[in-house]
Amino acid sequence: MSGIEAFSPKGMLHECWSAQANDYAIVCGWALQGKTFLVGDVAGGLYAFEGISGKLIWQIKDIHKGGLLAMSIHPNGKTFATAGQDGHVNIWESQKGTSTKTLELGKGWVEHIKWSPDGKFLAVVFTKYVYVFDDKGQEHWRSEEHPSTVSAIAWSNSNELATACYGQVTFFDVVNDKINQKLEWRGSLVSMVLSPDGDIVACGSQDNSVHFWRRSTDQDSEMTGYPGKPSHLAFDQTGTVLATGGSDRVTVWSFQGDGPEGTVPGELMLHTEPISCLAFSHSGMLLASGSRDGSVFSWFLQKDGQGDPVGGAFAGDLVSQIAWHPDDTALAAINANGGITVWEFKVRTKTSPQGFG
Repeated sequence: MSGIEAFSPKGMLHECWSAQANDYAIVCGWALQGKTFLVGDVAGGLYAFEGISGKLIWQIKDIHKGGLLAMSIHPNGKTFATAGQDGHVNIWESQKGTSTKTLELGKGWVEHIKWSPDGKFLAVVFTKYVYVFDDKGQEHWRSEEHPSTVSAIAWSNSNELATACYGQVTFFDVVNDKINQKLEWRGSLVSMVLSPDGDIVACGSQDNSVHFWRRSTDQDSEMTGYPGKPSHLAFDQTGTVLATGGSDRVTVWSFQGDGPEGTVPGELMLHTEPISCLAFSHSGMLLASGSRDGSVFSWFLQKDGQGDPVGGAFAGDLVSQIAWHPDDTALAAINANGGITVWEFKVRTKTSPQGFG
């Protein structure tokens, strides 16, 4: 590991528990209202841990031939979906790890899957097509062929799905089978995030820029000057600030007033290598960032995009994903060496009660 030395949790991050996967941990998330923490590794290993203690509840090997690529947890937390290099999507029961359905799309990778906000639909990317299945695993809708491989998907509401590929973002009404809006820009889009109200679309581009549109006005703009591809983007829950990677610092743009055009972004600087993941808390203006150097920091942001660190910890290796507990009282991180770490998040006191909160 270069650039940063291992250090003990600081500030509002406190040691809780840690565990180890058998391979590069690639996906994670909280299920069953935070009672269970799910982790998947690239070899197709799947793990469920007790949220508070870290006790291993169940473990499954080789769930996807060739490897695991994506996971999405149903909004109710009782089920979740995984996808892999075998062209399959598997639906699982969270409590016992029982497989309830397998969807076979064909030969090819399934890299992106996402449940709709109400949990009625599961969107699945398969090369240049996007499929939508209902909660029973029946195909409900299928897109026409996109101009290139679909690089990202996001639900703007329970019936409208956004897709990104080379040169365009398209909003589909998957219930009435129609295109609601198409936003075009000549360039390769590598990431996408929507503001909570679905009006602002932000995409990281292959040319080291962030391009965004306001759907209500059709206005678009661009933020340039990133050293690398902004592959990681995150809006806070109010849609006021947009956090972006693309370097070893987190660049935060404020959409307050007439921003971000003509404004200077906030810059959060403690990592020593490029940002590898970003996640906002479920309430408030708390941002967590992970880096290739193995560090994790939490930040309190202001509406103008400026921010201060409130916690820091060392995860041990490249941080592949971070996830806030549903009530924001804990923060989890997984890394490229299979490491799994959960920290309690709270004001530091002389006596720390057990559990979250």
